[in-house]
Amino acid sequence: MNVLVLGSGGREHAISWKISQSSQIDKLFIAPGNAGTNQVGTNVDLKPDDFEGIKTFCLEEKIDFVVVGPEGPLVDGIHDFFLADPQLSKVAVIGPNKEAAQLEGSKEFSKKFMKKYNIPTAKYLAVTSDNLDAGIAHLEALKPPYVLKADGLAAGKGVLILDDLNEAKKELRSMIKDGKFGSASSTVVIEEFLSGIELSVFIITDGQSYKILPEAKDYKRIGEGDTGLNTGGMGAVSPVPFANSAFMDKVENQIIIPTVKGLKAEGIDYKGFIFFGLINVKNDPYVIEYNCRMGDPETEVVIPRLKSDILELFEGVATETLSERDVVFDERTVTGVMMVSGGYPDAYEKEKNIQGLNNIFDSIVFHAGTKQDGPTYVTSGGRVLCVTSYGKNQSDALNRTYENVEKINFDKAYYRKDIGFDIPEVE
Repeated sequence: MNVLVLGSGGREHAISWKISQSSQIDKLFIAPGNAGTNQVGTNVDLKPDDFEGIKTFCLEEKIDFVVVGPEGPLVDGIHDFFLADPQLSKVAVIGPNKEAAQLEGSKEFSKKFMKKYNIPTAKYLAVTSDNLDAGIAHLEALKPPYVLKADGLAAGKGVLILDDLNEAKKELRSMIKDGKFGSASSTVVIEEFLSGIELSVFIITDGQSYKILPEAKDYKRIGEGDTGLNTGGMGAVSPVPFANSAFMDKVENQIIIPTVKGLKAEGIDYKGFIFFGLINVKNDPYVIEYNCRMGDPETEVVIPRLKSDILELFEGVATETLSERDVVFDERTVTGVMMVSGGYPDAYEKEKNIQGLNNIFDSIVFHAGTKQDGPTYVTSGGRVLCVTSYGKNQSDALNRTYENVEKINFDKAYYRKDIGFDIPEVE
């Protein structure tokens, strides 16, 4: 099989790393990829939103599968683009169509969907310029903290959690009236704040059946103890100790099954990954958000736990025979710690030489923001590398990860030293 993976981050490196191990792979391409993906496949100078360029490449290289990493092309309708083109219609796209991708692309759409199918989530009100006064009154009736979410995609920055009522009112006006997040915040969802501990659950579905993948917990804040600005993710662990069989039964029966059945009932043909951003509130799961793709950096700890041939699963999605495929997990714990550029998530410098990568032997280094300059690896993004390790338990895996993180260096490199701090292991 010839496969094209779209994207350039740690998620795409992890997926490509797994595809490269398949007995069915002939040629693997990554567009645009990074310095790490080039080690497991061939990088292609194409942007994920260049649909015409991707079409030309797929036809030239006789691509069988296109695996879409980031959400942007899915929300913009790359799957529909393939289906509508007679020359591309036989190329399988792993990722939902535009209508289905609204689960991530529109917070209001997803909240309405959850309400309709009785999927547990926080209470909410959708606010536009037409009902801004009602939105202000709604905030006044809530207890802090106040949660404001831009309806559309805002590069992971469209969620505000504020303790001060006046600040919340000001930000609501700014999002809607001043376009703080552009068109993404022309509608804002005000949510009830839920207190608990978060985790990510993933499935892959062919629209009829589904397979549950290993769960994970990621760490979004830049500072230790979950303080400071939100980032794309500073690390992750899998499995999550509190996600025991009783909790996961609730997740499957109250959230996963109603979601898959609800999509089918809506006439939405969903093929690909669904990411459930959940929160555990007193041992009951609630949905914070859906994503229409795998998470990052969760992918860097979930995919290493997948023992099954990932192309077998993709083939099951494409042919609607996923129910016949086996999913086998590695029982070991996997942890990942992200090394980021100094200053991230604010302004940061690029083109910093990365040293020490050849000294890593018992961890996997997934590249996120890197490129090659001759024999030298240099930084090219805010999140640079994810060091991932297996262990017999969380402590063992984290110790190995941190030992190897310390062997890698680039100017102003930063990483959190407390990944996994809030989920002590079950004795």
